[in-house]
Amino acid sequence: MNPDRTRQPAIHVPDGVALPSVRKVGTPCGIPLHVLTTPGFEVARVSLVFRAGVRFQNRPFQASAALNLMSEGTARYSSAEISGMIDFYGAYLDLNLDRDYAVITLSCLSKFLPTMLPLVEEVVCRPAFLSEELAVYTAKRKQQLRLEREKPSFRAREMFSEALYGQDHPYGCYFPEEEYDRLTPEALRAFHHQYYVAENCFAVASGELSDNDLSGIVHLLDAVPQGVQAGFPEIPPHPDFAPIRTTRPGSLQSAIRIGKLMFPRSHPDFTGMQVVTTLLGGYFGSRLVSNLREDKGYTYGVFSTMVNFESAGHLAVSTEVAAEHTDDAIAEIFREMVRLRDEPVGGDELDMVKNIITGEMMRILDGPFGIADVTIENIQNGTDNGYLDRFLAEVKTITPERVQALSRRYLSSDSFVQVIVG
Repeated sequence: MNPDRTRQPAIHVPDGVALPSVRKVGTPCGIPLHVLTTPGFEVARVSLVFRAGVRFQNRPFQASAALNLMSEGTARYSSAEISGMIDFYGAYLDLNLDRDYAVITLSCLSKFLPTMLPLVEEVVCRPAFLSEELAVYTAKRKQQLRLEREKPSFRAREMFSEALYGQDHPYGCYFPEEEYDRLTPEALRAFHHQYYVAENCFAVASGELSDNDLSGIVHLLDAVPQGVQAGFPEIPPHPDFAPIRTTRPGSLQSAIRIGKLMFPRSHPDFTGMQVVTTLLGGYFGSRLVSNLREDKGYTYGVFSTMVNFESAGHLAVSTEVAAEHTDDAIAEIFREMVRLRDEPVGGDELDMVKNIITGEMMRILDGPFGIADVTIENIQNGTDNGYLDRFLAEVKTITPERVQALSRRYLSSDSFVQVIVG
């Protein structure tokens, strides 16, 4: 039967999400192992998540160097041998670092998982941190950082974090490239010894996993050394509310970052503010895109989002505009915030945003690896996958009155930080 292409298909918005059950497996070492078994995909993924992010380093670039050099030589394998094994088996070893966590993820065909797990054990438990590999790494990273800082958007992002949190705060600090020269193998070994320990770790395994595969993963986790759970003193942010403007002669564009300190995902207003920031600038047809791109032609793109870390969070609006329109663009950004404060959002617009948020959640959860990523984030935020149903239920039932009340509470222009580079 041929479909009638003259009629738009009906839109169905799901009431909730049905995720595979997460099974928590006990391990002798005490590392929590969360398992999402999805038969039929013939792929497997194992993620080891350590509280070893940037906030825990005691010297610049220590956390990132320690993580990235773990796969550049171990007690048993050279860097070339590690890369060769990963390539030969068509696997992927991803090393990801943020302010709070370091995540080491192996992805491969399920049939090759028993072969790859011993390699991951070597990388996680017995990195060599060779001086020659460190020299290559630091030279490359210094060059990359030097080039990145030539871009107004990169410098605006660094300066925005510092303006929000303060240079002494682990979420706000950035460092000169010369600090790479102070890194030593001993400093990386000390960081690894302190933070890459069982008490600082949880693991998530997903995909097609047999009982033997789970036994192999447990064996890997048992090899992680014992230690002490990481602790870090809380440092209060010190936002700089005075606008920061850095001039770059000859720049054709200005990078603009506008935002304010907010709260982590556990806050009761977080979901509602997700809706507010999506309305403001969280999708292609948002108010900021319609104004700055479609109507005024100031920019190719503008975006607003809620960012959450383990112990803080912020709202951010980011764009790059033609230099001559910098001040006008800033004025329009705040004008759209005033509209959200002063005018109730229309029902059709709000329904569309609800559908966009729900559809994006469905996209993220399409497949075992996406579900694993969401599971990791939920664990990091102290919740479980039942959070997703609660999140979508709150999105679905939010009212124009609630949106306006949140906008009035949090979109006051006198509490925003502004950074302009260009």
